[in-house]
Amino acid sequence: MAAEVKVTFDRLKAFICEAMIKLGLPDADAATVAGLMAEADLQGSDGHGVSRLPQYARRIRAGGFNTRPNIHVVREHAGTALINGDNGMGHLVMKRAAAMAIEKARTTGIGWVSSQFSNHAGPASLYASMPLAHDMIGLYFAVGNANHLPPWGGLDMLLSTNPIAAAIPAGNEQPIILDMATTVAAYGKVKTKALRGEMMPEGWMIDRLGKPLTDPKRADEGMLLPLGGMEAGYKGYGLALIIGLLAGTLGGAAMGKDVVDFNHDDDSVTNTGQAIAVINISAFGDVDVFKASVDTLVRDLRGSSRMPGVDRISVPGERSHETRVARGRDGIPIAPALLRGLDQLAGELGIAKLA
Repeated sequence: MAAEVKVTFDRLKAFICEAMIKLGLPDADAATVAGLMAEADLQGSDGHGVSRLPQYARRIRAGGFNTRPNIHVVREHAGTALINGDNGMGHLVMKRAAAMAIEKARTTGIGWVSSQFSNHAGPASLYASMPLAHDMIGLYFAVGNANHLPPWGGLDMLLSTNPIAAAIPAGNEQPIILDMATTVAAYGKVKTKALRGEMMPEGWMIDRLGKPLTDPKRADEGMLLPLGGMEAGYKGYGLALIIGLLAGTLGGAAMGKDVVDFNHDDDSVTNTGQAIAVINISAFGDVDVFKASVDTLVRDLRGSSRMPGVDRISVPGERSHETRVARGRDGIPIAPALLRGLDQLAGELGIAKLA
């Protein structure tokens, strides 16, 4: 079996950018999308980075994405806005939404921007983290791009992984960054397992008879389990429903049976819904005092008593930070199966191979 290769962040970004330009995106938009996709891989969100490039290329060629969208405001108030992504790349739509929410929070204390007619935008944490540079808290919600979750006790796939992310700044400690699906595992992780030729652990998916499904290549035969698993999955089901209503229904985007499975449909408009909320810490008190309090809490958690066999207590975001440092130093790993697909795409587009 071929070994994985490692590439630098700059090389990965340049490769994605060149591919996007060849696929018809303007240079500036291609650079934005490439940067965010490469950031996903750098932080270890492998199911949302360059692995998506062949799929994006298929959708662009089939007319499923608008490569030159007119992203525009549909409704706006002092602290809120609804933007129409004009079926553009979700990365472009959500970067615009985050920037708007930050500016609104600067004036009103909190800003909420919803999107309609967007698309898959990569890991939620990328956008929740954008307000950190402004000493603000970021919250992100999205409707997933394919339904893999039935209502609790049902069989019809009416809900998606519907992720939520939160980013909270700290002082001397790393920011707390939570990024999670409302299912036990995000579907991107299932796709990554398939690319790597690995099996899934029991507890990620079940078949329609309720038996464990561990072969990611058979994922279409089963369903993801909601957070809480077989015992308390009603909690994950409820959370997926609420996030979908906030990210999708509130902004006039697809939810429930209207969600288009972009894994199998390359040309339909998905009308993906996402939302970002930004909280200006200074509207509630002194920023430095808040960040120092976060530092204290993080140290208390990390230094608390551990159960037998537990080497370390972590807080959300530490693993991604460590991955970012390691991959920035050693390179970003690319699985052999993914590299073959990227090499094929490079040949079709007439650009240099990634590695």
